[in-house]
Amino acid sequence: MKGSSALDVYDQKKADKALKMLYADKSNEFRELALATGYPVGGKDWEKVILNFCLDFDDCFKAWSDEAMPSDHNKVHKCMTMMRQIARGKPNMTEVTKLQTIAYRIAEDFKSIYKRTE
Repeated sequence: MKGSSALDVYDQKKADKALKMLYADKSNEFRELALATGYPVGGKDWEKVILNFCLDFDDCFKAWSDEAMPSDHNKVHKCMTMMRQIARGKPNMTEVTKLQTIAYRIAEDFKSIYKRTE
C-alpha cells in the first residue's frame, strides 16, 4: 500500500499472523464492513485495508472521547470522512452504530491478538 498506514507501527510478520487469526473468527464482520464502505472483497489484501480502516477508526474514537487529546485539523477531517464513509446510504443511526461497533471491535480484537502472538 502507498502512504502511511495504521499497520506500519506493528511488526509485519506478527501483524499478518494476528490478522489471519482474527479473520478466521470475524470474516463476516470484515465482509460486512467492506460492503458498507464500498471496498471490494475480491482484491489483493482487502482484509488489510479493512483492518487499517478499523485501526484508524479506533484512533478516531480515542480522539473524540479523550478530552486531553488536542484536536488536529487533519485528524478531525480524516475522522469525519470515515464517519461519512460508514454512514453513507444507511437508513438510521442503528445501522451506523452497528458498523462503528464492528470497526471498533475488529481493531481492539486485533490489538489483543497481536499482543499474544509470538
